[in-house]
Amino acid sequence: MKHFDIRYIAAAAAVIAGFAVTSCEDEPDKFRPTEGVPTVYYIRPVDVNASDSLMTGAYMDNQICIVGDNLRSVYRLLFNDQEAVLNTSLMTDNTLIVTVPSTIPGVVSDKMYMITASRDTVAYDFSVIVPGPTVSSMSCEYADAGSVATLYGNYFVDDPNVPLEITFSGDVPVTEIQSISMTQISFVVPAGAEEGPVTVSTIYGEQQSYFHYLDSRGFLFDFDGGTGLSNHGWHNRTIQDTDGIRGNYVQLGDGATALDADGGWNDGQFAFEYWPGDWSTPTTYPADGLLLTELVDFSDFANMSLKFEMYIPSSNPWSSGTMQLIFAGTDKVSYGNAGTDIYGNTVAGANNTYFQDDVLPRGFYRPWSNTGSFDTDDEWITVTVPFSDFTYGFTGAQATGTLSADDFTSLNIFVVGGGLAGTECTPIIRIDNIRAVSNR
Repeated sequence: MKHFDIRYIAAAAAVIAGFAVTSCEDEPDKFRPTEGVPTVYYIRPVDVNASDSLMTGAYMDNQICIVGDNLRSVYRLLFNDQEAVLNTSLMTDNTLIVTVPSTIPGVVSDKMYMITASRDTVAYDFSVIVPGPTVSSMSCEYADAGSVATLYGNYFVDDPNVPLEITFSGDVPVTEIQSISMTQISFVVPAGAEEGPVTVSTIYGEQQSYFHYLDSRGFLFDFDGGTGLSNHGWHNRTIQDTDGIRGNYVQLGDGATALDADGGWNDGQFAFEYWPGDWSTPTTYPADGLLLTELVDFSDFANMSLKFEMYIPSSNPWSSGTMQLIFAGTDKVSYGNAGTDIYGNTVAGANNTYFQDDVLPRGFYRPWSNTGSFDTDDEWITVTVPFSDFTYGFTGAQATGTLSADDFTSLNIFVVGGGLAGTECTPIIRIDNIRAVSNR
């Protein structure tokens, strides 16, 4: 780290104009700065329940309370070389409440500098704590070795003395980093990287991702026979392997059929259906018609996400309709006749009415709404939709019903409606590796 030069403060303070203090008898509560220099006795949390805890440092963007004398004489306040915003309504002679700057210091002195209007500077020992890195997501969790991928998160600090490092499972380091910013890192995926979490290390600490590279947890559909499940409803969508990321995938749209501006109903082209069961009486659940709850434990679904890889070619972008991600129990839909199943439960049979209202909560995914049109730049990406975001009804209104762990026996992915108009398009949407995984 660089050595802090107090002359920096003196030079910066030299440009400050003095206060023009004017008394105003009809504004008795108006803030009035004082002369002289401030004195700091100690620093404590703002929370009165923790006010007896003294502080020698604080995380960025945290609020603190400085206790001392003549604190209304403070005209500027710096933590290291980063200036804080002073709110005069939070300043008295004896207390000064301020938020620690959220920008990482370029020059670290572990001091706080109080500058008065007359350019006097008072230093006080206080450390700004920079968090370790946060690793939130990866552009494609199935990116091939040798391809360029991006990690997203925060506090990706590349200190010249302690460079940022990325390590894949199998203790495989990244040897080629292309760019680093505070919130993302682009790099070349190393050969030999194994399935598992990715670790980022900086001078301020390290974090292992909750997501896994080459994630095989919670698989529902891989379209290669791994789970044995595929199309299982009224419509069979195209399953193919041309330019796939890992073998076969399901494709919505054929590149010629139009999806109108409102995302009009076309389940023959833009829906993937999986309904469990068969046409036996009572309904049974054969290998190709399993309950999805037999594959994945959804008991903690509130802390889980639906994930899949997706490819939308630049030649056929997506600009209308909402990808509605609909799970439902056998009481709402099953593959076969309505009646009962081998467990004595009531089954609804094959139908497409169960999701056409604003009762059953489902996830919405429509990235085109941010830019008017969306494609994946001829690359595969990973899509993550937390189950906590499954709050919408068919029209886009807030759903009135609730989900339970028993509602995850079937899945319908249908690009339709959603209440937001776009522009007519002929999209191709390829989906693979559909899985439900824990967020933690």
